[in-house]
Amino acid sequence: MENTKNTRRLLIAAGGGGDAITAAMVHAALYGADTPALVLTYAWERLVVDPVPGPRRATDFHGTEPAAPDLALVTPATRPVAPAGSLLPRLSGELRPRLGLLDPYGGTLGLARQIAAAARWCRADRIDLVDVGGDIVARGDEPTLRSPLGDALAVAAVAATGLPATVYVAGPGLDNEVPLTALLPRLGDPLFTLDAAHTGVVSGVFGWHPSEAGALLVAAARGLRGVCGTRDAPQPVHLDAPAAGVHRLTLDRVLALSPLARALAGTTGLEEAEEASRAVCGFSEIERERHRAAALPAAPTAPRPDRRPHEVRAGFAAWERAARAEGLAYVTTRRIVEELALTAGEARALFAAPGDRAAAPLWRLGPAAG
Repeated sequence: MENTKNTRRLLIAAGGGGDAITAAMVHAALYGADTPALVLTYAWERLVVDPVPGPRRATDFHGTEPAAPDLALVTPATRPVAPAGSLLPRLSGELRPRLGLLDPYGGTLGLARQIAAAARWCRADRIDLVDVGGDIVARGDEPTLRSPLGDALAVAAVAATGLPATVYVAGPGLDNEVPLTALLPRLGDPLFTLDAAHTGVVSGVFGWHPSEAGALLVAAARGLRGVCGTRDAPQPVHLDAPAAGVHRLTLDRVLALSPLARALAGTTGLEEAEEASRAVCGFSEIERERHRAAALPAAPTAPRPDRRPHEVRAGFAAWERAARAEGLAYVTTRRIVEELALTAGEARALFAAPGDRAAAPLWRLGPAAG
């Protein structure tokens, strides 16, 4: 039964993952952290979290809360159905806004039904669509573009609801998908800049959540400045004051900028949406995930024993020298863990006494930056 007494702001995390974290910060900055809100997000997480390619359906979870027809809420008690994995249940316990699931398997029109149902449940008369990095305004031909489909589906679905909507892009360039030289003219001047006070609502997240774009945004908002290396990226990210900016665009402006969002109008299935992505961008990111998943070992190997602490420190020292030679001042902890192939125990030991290396949620290389 619909909760007619419910009144909440409705936000859409355009690409899932770090966008849900960013949406919580943008909501706190715009309306105050204590203002009730619902963030709709995909359960579409990297293979390190979810070994099953592509986004998860609502039926891929046990224990979602059926708030209304076409609206499933994720709670700390929600669990993914094996072999799928998801960090959304844990994230729902960390963020102040409630989290609702976006299931894209019905294409744009299926998502539009879910968003409209959420708007009725929230008694919201408008929608805020939030993206970290800026791939929501990708044109599809950028050589560094990796994951445009979720964002474009969200844009097309919000447009299909007919509800008034505003798009917020935070941390331009932090996802390393659209070059800043191309991105900034599309975004215009920032509406405001996030600061350290806005990051308090997500302060407990980055000890366990792998979102690098979200971590970079928090670091920029907290005043960290310098060159930061991330995993699997074509170039490092420059943390400066504009990196903490939040830009506001109209939905019509984003639709005009995004050929993929326009091509997705009226789609009724995810396979149809993939075909639109291939036609506009030349690839489907879900297909790429399928190829990567197929290359993973068929069965988990026995965990290797932890190396001795001095061996881990020696390996890190050599790795750090190479990273500093690249001109990096900071790195994400995820890059350290993945490139050094650290076990959970080794990572805990390495990060246990960071001293002046602590630059939450990043890791400072070498002497403290002055």
